[in-house]
Amino acid sequence: MKVQDDEILIIETSDSSALHLKSSMMKNPSTAPKTTLSLLNHIKYEHLIAGISGGAISTLILHPLDLMKIRFAVSDGRTTIPQYSSLTSAFYTIIKQEGVKGLYRGVAPNVWGSGSAWGCYFLFYNSIKNWIQAGDSQYPLGPTLHMLAAAEAGVLTLLVTNPIWVVKTRLCLQYGPEALSSRECYNGMTDALVKIYKTEGVRGLYRGFIPGMFGVTHGALQFMTYEEMKTFYNRYRGIPFDNKLTTGEYLTFAAVSKLIAAAATYPYQVIRARLQDQHHRYEGTWDCIMKTWKYERMRGFYKGLAPYLLHVTPNICLVMLIYEKFTNN
Repeated sequence: MKVQDDEILIIETSDSSALHLKSSMMKNPSTAPKTTLSLLNHIKYEHLIAGISGGAISTLILHPLDLMKIRFAVSDGRTTIPQYSSLTSAFYTIIKQEGVKGLYRGVAPNVWGSGSAWGCYFLFYNSIKNWIQAGDSQYPLGPTLHMLAAAEAGVLTLLVTNPIWVVKTRLCLQYGPEALSSRECYNGMTDALVKIYKTEGVRGLYRGFIPGMFGVTHGALQFMTYEEMKTFYNRYRGIPFDNKLTTGEYLTFAAVSKLIAAAATYPYQVIRARLQDQHHRYEGTWDCIMKTWKYERMRGFYKGLAPYLLHVTPNICLVMLIYEKFTNN
């Protein structure tokens, strides 16, 4: 979507909501955004604050599961990386070798990353959605435009947060100074950012960006499913589609939408984690995909799925609940 010659250009679609938007703007040109400033008028910063709060709180509570997911994801059996046979094994091995502190390696960039990612995502998503609706929040977008808004928000968010995710992954995979060279030993989030930039440049901070772009489909699918489930449920009950739901209903729709998106798109997370891992060296995304397939077949693309689901299901429930309650949607 972009503003050009005082009109909004929309990807051609049979979606009735797109036709409604175009016709309504033709009838009432004053409602169409005419400048960048008009787009800024659709920004509501409570969405940013709600996203930051939800992302940070859920991450602090559930970080150990995220750490274990990453370690399972990069464990290809061909390196000296600790091998875990199960979640229980991983938990006790980390405690034994690294102490309780080991369960929270990388927690700082994870909190920063999750908070900023959710904050930016909700800010971009709701601003784009409100812009498409021309300020008419009572008009439903439909699945096509919901997915479009979510995808655009995902791309913008990834551009902002990818360096933080690289740092988080590397800190989570740091098992102690004795196992790494001094060049690769990071003493915290800031130290990691500086060292990665000095040794690998901007390219190092954006490792995993390409599979991350594929991950945009994850967020788009999740939000489209979530929004459509809420809309369908309210219409089924014969009430306005944007009517508030109960806590249990928000949690149910958040969990179901996350599980659907996760099942469909999880492999990109394995590829992204491996590209960001300091223990592995791949020539690029395709090289990583081919080596994973060669040595591990399909199973390799789903390593870490169990801790991931245990992590993201309560995570998304907390984030969406805090967001919905905070913004009174």
